[in-house]
Amino acid sequence: MRKKYGILITFLVLAVFLAGCTQINEPITPESEGFWNTIFVYPLSWIITVIAEFLSENYGLAIILVTVVIRLILVPLNVKQIKSTRAMQEIQPQLQELQQKYASKDANTQQKLQQETMQLFQKNGVNPLAGCLPILVQMPIFIAMYHAIMRTTEIATHDFLWFQLGTPDYILPILTGLFTFLQQKLMMSTNSAASSNPQMRLQLQIMLYVMPVMIGVMAFFFPSALALYWVTGNVFMVFQTLLINKPMMSKK
Repeated sequence: MRKKYGILITFLVLAVFLAGCTQINEPITPESEGFWNTIFVYPLSWIITVIAEFLSENYGLAIILVTVVIRLILVPLNVKQIKSTRAMQEIQPQLQELQQKYASKDANTQQKLQQETMQLFQKNGVNPLAGCLPILVQMPIFIAMYHAIMRTTEIATHDFLWFQLGTPDYILPILTGLFTFLQQKLMMSTNSAASSNPQMRLQLQIMLYVMPVMIGVMAFFFPSALALYWVTGNVFMVFQTLLINKPMMSKK
């Protein structure tokens, strides 16, 4: 079931991303047409520009501040996702017992398996979709932020710290990969289901190394403003994971 939901989310994310890729080279302006530009991209671009002008045209700091604010707004969704994941982990032994009990692949047995699985979910107050919905809500916002940074022409003409925001950097991609790895590692350390499921553990191990490398390599070819956004988001997520999971683990 998790695998099916994972595949579904992947396709939805790709669909949303590809839907906006055709406009990635078009500057975003108040005259930009379309629902995507009007509702998502331009408001974020406008906010970044206003904050940057208030900070003496410091677009780098504006990107950091907007990224942090967005992450703070999305914290309740992330907490809900973590709680849902933990609830699903707690009933994993019972789910495995049901799968062993109804191991036969005939239609009647599989129907009984589905019925008892749903009863188990209802009894423990677990919604299998609860962990997926926050991701679907957040993804358009993150992609819109990506578009806002890439399509706001003023950003490319400014610098921040040691780098030019409109050109690739060599240090930020390394930081992006490192903090992505750290975030994935922290999430794995709190995933008890992964430690008891060899297949899931293998999948997470692959993601642990593939994702940081993939994002780090991409950051080498994108403007450093986008890498700054990724680094800021990853650093925030590392601290969020530490703050959220430790109280939950202590309570448990």
